[in-house]
Amino acid sequence: MTENIQLTATTRDIIGKANRRLAPKGQLPAVVYGVGHTPVSVSLDKHQVDMLLLHGAASSLIELSIDDAKPVHTIIKDVQRDPLKGAVMHLDLWAVSMKKHISTVVPIHFIGDAAGVKTGGVLTHNMREVQVDSLPGDMPDALEIDVAALEVGDSLHVSDLVAPKGVIITSPEDEIICSVIPPTKAVEEEVIGEAVEPQVIGAAEPGEGE
Repeated sequence: MTENIQLTATTRDIIGKANRRLAPKGQLPAVVYGVGHTPVSVSLDKHQVDMLLLHGAASSLIELSIDDAKPVHTIIKDVQRDPLKGAVMHLDLWAVSMKKHISTVVPIHFIGDAAGVKTGGVLTHNMREVQVDSLPGDMPDALEIDVAALEVGDSLHVSDLVAPKGVIITSPEDEIICSVIPPTKAVEEEVIGEAVEPQVIGAAEPGEGE
């Protein structure tokens, strides 16, 4: 079950390019919206948000208190980052009903060291998150999958994931999550034959000019 996180916000009138004035104050612009919830622009504590994202709170349930009002249950819907520096620039928070199912993505955590890697194989990751459906209170922070038994040539699929009670995985079951593939072998070309002395352009042929 997802961990409940408390977060406070204040409504803001600053919008558009003026949002840049929030960063020096340690604030981050965000918008809260959802079914039955009027969209509202807010500012959050940037350091607190950075820490939440660093510790994998992308699918966590957030109890958001706006201007000290009664908390609203939200999840992070979208994170906008600076394309060059990677810093968080804006956050979308989706207000949810605790009694209605929601569909979102949760990360996949890989457990163990693949046996095939120890013998020279390479573990490749085709998916790092999966689509799930559940009540907000049942939403997991992540789904774990054990890769320890994978030998070279083996793969794990979405169907190999085990979801907790109340959670339905909606990604196609036949999608490959990860595989152990053989290492790439470099093929060296062997040059056979005698070295040929290069001919200088413009040099006189034997017998010429004599």
